[in-house]
Amino acid sequence: MEYVIGVDLGTSAVKVLLVNQQGQVEAECSKEYPLYHDRTGYSEQDPDDWVKKTEAALQELVEQTGIRPATIKGLSFSGQMHGLVLVNEKGQPLRRAILWNDTRTTEECQDIEAAVGLDTFLAITKNRALEGFTLPKLLWVKKHEPDIYQQAHGFLLPKDYVRYQLTGDFAMEYSDAAGTLLLDIANQAWSTEIADKVGVDIQLCPPLVESQACVGTIMPEVSERTGLGPETRVFAGGADNACGAIGAGVLSEGKTMCSAGTSGVVLSYEAAGNLDFGGKVHYFNHAKSDAFYNMGVTLAAGYSLDWFRKTFAEDTSFSELFQKIAEVPVGSRGLLFTPYIVGERTPHADADIRGAFIGADASHMKWDFARAVVEGITFSLNESMNILKNSGKKITSVVSIGGGAKSNEWLQIQADIFNAPIVKLENEQGPGMGAAMIAAVGSDWFASLQDCADAFIKTEKVIEPREEHVSTYETLFAVYQDVYDQTKGLTHALKQFRG
Repeated sequence: MEYVIGVDLGTSAVKVLLVNQQGQVEAECSKEYPLYHDRTGYSEQDPDDWVKKTEAALQELVEQTGIRPATIKGLSFSGQMHGLVLVNEKGQPLRRAILWNDTRTTEECQDIEAAVGLDTFLAITKNRALEGFTLPKLLWVKKHEPDIYQQAHGFLLPKDYVRYQLTGDFAMEYSDAAGTLLLDIANQAWSTEIADKVGVDIQLCPPLVESQACVGTIMPEVSERTGLGPETRVFAGGADNACGAIGAGVLSEGKTMCSAGTSGVVLSYEAAGNLDFGGKVHYFNHAKSDAFYNMGVTLAAGYSLDWFRKTFAEDTSFSELFQKIAEVPVGSRGLLFTPYIVGERTPHADADIRGAFIGADASHMKWDFARAVVEGITFSLNESMNILKNSGKKITSVVSIGGGAKSNEWLQIQADIFNAPIVKLENEQGPGMGAAMIAAVGSDWFASLQDCADAFIKTEKVIEPREEHVSTYETLFAVYQDVYDQTKGLTHALKQFRG
């Protein structure tokens, strides 16, 4: 038997999967690393923590399975998007990585669109300049830490830095490069026009490679630390959402995915790179060659639920939490929640908006609030779904992945709010499986990602919307859509009082 490994570099932990030729996960291991919030709006990690924990997870995976290293034919990556890793000429990080959920760069975003011109910027990058992306972070360092910026020899994104440390290959693949705001999406090349207009040296941008490209093998010293064979081939991999789409089989027109992890994503396949969504949703290169996808983002999806549980129900497991939620009527007895606890992305690109419970009554109990949180997260995701539908997309079913796919109750809530059948996969492993599939195709197990998906991905069940609940949620969703405009001024006024 031969195997491949998918490495998923998340925001809180790295997860590695050992996958056999039938697409079955033989073993998995995860390792957590610290997250630093030194100031409000700041979110950083030490890039070398990623490397150490990835190597530790790989070592544990090899040891616990006892398989011969020579049977592991390939390894590939999925990773959190947008994080800025500035390195010197020796490839060493010059500072902590500034992450995707860092919101310090509002001024830089405004400067970018003013310097380039919004129409030109959208024509090239297909996206608005938002705080989460990489270019604003690069300009922030240039402005606030000029000594560090002057030492920079280049930059990488999180998973590309880990891959560099494992193989010595300094490169970035297109699906992650699309989230830097320096890539010409349709032409798949770095944009000298944007770099020149914002004052960034284009030489800082690394060489570009395809997601399925073999970029090298495991370096001997890494082989010694991990137990992987030095002949193990390494493939470039993809951004977490692109890999999540691969792992969900979103590889052809009409395929749509909902991912409810730390952040939430609604993603739909696009065959062309020249469509115009006016920046309403993100528009990126896929990890499938010469393909694209559009995507709406809820910044705090599972994170909102995790926050609620830790703050108000710390002794309750997620399983118990959803048992209680199932007992609460649809609509949470007239209680609404907006999941803006770290700002919002789609459709409201607002780093300063904050969440709210609306309609709290003396009769409401803790579990009413819990259900309102889950419904609010799903309402937010439905805003992205609506944008896709209004653009002409026909959504006949939605593949659900991430934490939201682990609860039958949440899957039913998704079906009722989206008014679409929800597909639950038999062996859902999210972006890590997508990374493993890239390695499987790179290792010549399959001729294409679609062939691999046909063999690996199996449906466990389909959850149909309940007609009587669809109409209730449609009414509530209309109210939910008013909450942003009604609370925006209030939450912005409160910003000065945040810690």
